[in-house]
Amino acid sequence: MSNYNWCHNPDCHTYATQSRVRGSGTNKVLRTVKIKVGRYNYSNDDTPDIYDYFCNQNCLFYFLRKFCREVANLNPTPKPKETPIKVVKELGTNWRGDTHMNKRITLIDND
Repeated sequence: MSNYNWCHNPDCHTYATQSRVRGSGTNKVLRTVKIKVGRYNYSNDDTPDIYDYFCNQNCLFYFLRKFCREVANLNPTPKPKETPIKVVKELGTNWRGDTHMNKRITLIDND
């Protein structure tokens, strides 16, 4: 596997920035940005990071705006999902000593 990806935004090569300029003399072009995989290293495992595929937020959100239906159809959600919870009400005090009702939500483990 390569340590680099090309930005997946289909229009990345059209943005006029200095980092995209390649060539010499009068033979210059704007080129899609080459991205080092794992450059931000947010996680310690092998989970892919979105910025391994997009050079910046502009390219990421342009891609999502253009292909939002296709992305959503990769993992469709035809009905709502639910997680069982328990709401516990507790009497608490703030920093001044005033009492108030706190609500704590805990997930119910159905395993």
